[in-house]
Amino acid sequence: TAGAVKGITPEQLKQAGAEIILGNTYHLMLRPGVETVEKIGGLHKLMAWDGPILTDSGGYQVFSLNSLTKLSDDGVEFASHVDGRKFYLTPELATQIQMRLGADIIMCLDECTPFPCESDKLHKAVERTLSWARRCKATFDARYSMLDTRCQMLFGIVQGGIDLELRSRCAAELRKIDFDGYAIGGLSVGEGHENMLRTVEHTALLLPEDKPRYLMGVGTPGDIIAAVRAGMDMFDCVMPTRHGRNAYAFTENGPLRMRNNVHIDDSSPIEADCDCYCCRTYTRGAIRHYFNVNEMLGPILVSIHNIRFYQRLMAGIREHTKKGDFVPWASEKLEKYAVFLSV
Repeated sequence: TAGAVKGITPEQLKQAGAEIILGNTYHLMLRPGVETVEKIGGLHKLMAWDGPILTDSGGYQVFSLNSLTKLSDDGVEFASHVDGRKFYLTPELATQIQMRLGADIIMCLDECTPFPCESDKLHKAVERTLSWARRCKATFDARYSMLDTRCQMLFGIVQGGIDLELRSRCAAELRKIDFDGYAIGGLSVGEGHENMLRTVEHTALLLPEDKPRYLMGVGTPGDIIAAVRAGMDMFDCVMPTRHGRNAYAFTENGPLRMRNNVHIDDSSPIEADCDCYCCRTYTRGAIRHYFNVNEMLGPILVSIHNIRFYQRLMAGIREHTKKGDFVPWASEKLEKYAVFLSV
């Protein structure tokens, strides 16, 4: 959000197995500002991260954090949630900001809709998303038409709520524009697991198999496995670190609440088979103590563990996909991970 994974150093991220991280365009354009990031040397320099960075367009935050938002076909005007300053964001500007930040993967500006959403508003949002996608692509192509080499990628975003016909239309039109990758947006906003999965299973089949397919804002371990089974490749979610900061640890045998008294004098790690720094070094009793005395090491340690849990999950998905036994492995894991669906 602010140019860092909260409380975690880039070296710790690498040790956990992370190879790509996400930066938040909305927050970075407000603070410290695009010009400041450029003067520092770009987002990679700011974050001290030498791997790939994906930036979102800022659209989701504009619609979710601002009650005073003026929307038109040209763009969106909003007041900063920090100090009330007025900003105007267009598809062109959203693309240019991300390019100036130095992101490796850039997302088109799209109109995010809540759930539920009235049918006419949903239709208008899809048409506006498509119009903005064309303008983002034109801006991106214009920049690279003047350069010999291309070092960034642009992804289009499929919108349409849980309306499968709208999802089909949006996906078809985005393919005509031709992007480097395709994302499914507008889910995990209250529609529920079954609606989410139904929409993903329908939409994933409409996207090119030879380009990355990215499900935005998802999710629990079960959500991810089910989405991979439907054909998705990429995911992002605050869950590992946000839950880590709230003493919630993911394990193969279900969640652990690290503030609970049952851990007071427990000398075992969070997860015996986990190879993360937290599990190799600290006991459950120590971690519980840190949380209960508000020592910041507690949230850091559980965040490190949760990131590693998710990286081990993704590594397992890749391994079993290559081995050709992903479907039975996924079925077993989905049954086991059902406990996380209500997280």
